[in-house]
Amino acid sequence: MKKNVFFININEKILILFLILFSLIINQYYGNKGIFPADSFAHFDSGYRVLLGEDPFKDYWVVSGPLLDYIQSILFYFFGVNWQSYILHASLFNVILTISTFLVLRNFNLKIYYSFFYSILFAVLAYPSSGTPFVDHHSTFFSLLGIYSLILGIKNEKKIYWILLPILLGLGFFSKQVPTAYVIISTILILIFFSIVQKKYYWVKYSFTSSILFICFLLIFGKVQEINFSSFLEQYIFYPLTIADQRFDNYQLTFRGVISHFIFIYISLIPLLYFNLKSIIKNKNYLKDKNFLYFLILITFTFSLIFHQILTNNQTFIFFLIPILFAFSNLDMNKLKLKSNNIILSLLLLTCLFATFKYHMRFNEGRKFHELNYANFKLSSNAIKIDKKLEGLKWITPQQKNDPNKEINQIREIKLHLLNDLRNKMLISNYSFFSVILNEKLFSPSRWYLSDGTDYPLRGNKHFTSYKKLLIGILKKNNISVIYIISPQDSSILYNYIDKGCFVEREISKILKSYELKNCNEINS
Repeated sequence: MKKNVFFININEKILILFLILFSLIINQYYGNKGIFPADSFAHFDSGYRVLLGEDPFKDYWVVSGPLLDYIQSILFYFFGVNWQSYILHASLFNVILTISTFLVLRNFNLKIYYSFFYSILFAVLAYPSSGTPFVDHHSTFFSLLGIYSLILGIKNEKKIYWILLPILLGLGFFSKQVPTAYVIISTILILIFFSIVQKKYYWVKYSFTSSILFICFLLIFGKVQEINFSSFLEQYIFYPLTIADQRFDNYQLTFRGVISHFIFIYISLIPLLYFNLKSIIKNKNYLKDKNFLYFLILITFTFSLIFHQILTNNQTFIFFLIPILFAFSNLDMNKLKLKSNNIILSLLLLTCLFATFKYHMRFNEGRKFHELNYANFKLSSNAIKIDKKLEGLKWITPQQKNDPNKEINQIREIKLHLLNDLRNKMLISNYSFFSVILNEKLFSPSRWYLSDGTDYPLRGNKHFTSYKKLLIGILKKNNISVIYIISPQDSSILYNYIDKGCFVEREISKILKSYELKNCNEINS
């Protein structure tokens, strides 16, 4: 008997080791396969800026993702400032999430090889769709860890899970406000229901204390970093609310957007719904059972993420829900002990495998998240041609998917020009890696330049004046002599905020323009 237990433990350790290596390697591989500059480099330069002593909210306008910049700066510090340590950020998250999924399933006594099966499919669908650190992924995955903590807190009634719950959701919120905000609301409702039906309130003291300590830490950290609290509120709370209002107003309901796009997620919910409805019919007290709570948690979490994807209208990345939902359906099926269990289980496993393969081919192999579907990846070129710090990245972008080397040569020309300009300069571009490869501060006032009002306030927005003040403050504080803008961004990024007469505009190349600052009252006042 002892030998058998020992054998199982050894197998579990081997499988965990395999999951660690697989979830790490698969993300490193796809993180190197093509890029969408605005998204892929979102935290590359900003992580480096934090390492150099700059801070979000204070030194550049931030609408989401301050936590990612700080995490990336730590990874740059320990692993070097380069592309591989950048995608390691996402890869480590993929590892943590995959192992957490495996351990949660094992905690529910799902058979080891089924737990392994669902976890490895999860690793395929989790972070590799992006491959690089991304705010929506981080917010979602911290929320998922919070959901795991909530489930284990209810199941095992250990205080550590109740302590971790608000911290994990707080980290999710400081990655991006949504979908974590939706998850927080649904979690509060679940906890109220849990307290009423189970008549258990012990969790309150642990979660409340943890929440207070987390908030105190944030306030102290902000004070030490000299981040103005009003700037944080405006950039991270009030300005994003204006974006949300605009999206609500412009949203158009479509069948594809709500139903067909998420069809396999809905399919994965069907067995979970069926098994729980069957349990409700069979047992009148099931609504007070912990298993019903797990069901509610998974359902509300799933629809929180679907709602977020529908509203943001970004590329879909939540297909990792499929193996999780099928895994918990597997657990519910085992509890019911149906005669047709083997047939149902085979259907669950095959459907889950098919869905994973489908979305793997579309989002990992096809890089649809980065708008590279239908790209010929054989045309990609090693980004070491740009700089050795980008070594390993197979350069191909949606802008030049048919001629990546043309884009690389244009970037090399820009790099050489900037190297030869020794003045204090600002660079505005979605190629947010020039600070790293030039090893200097370039004082970009925003992390992204999408020109649709989602990354910084445009004229007409009530926070327009605050962004203008920040931009002018950066120019004055750092004695900027010239501003460079790389196409497709254009002069409106400046002229909407500062009078055109304050600049001397020059065309350096087809995609690079310079704007030398002249003496003018708007900047010098």
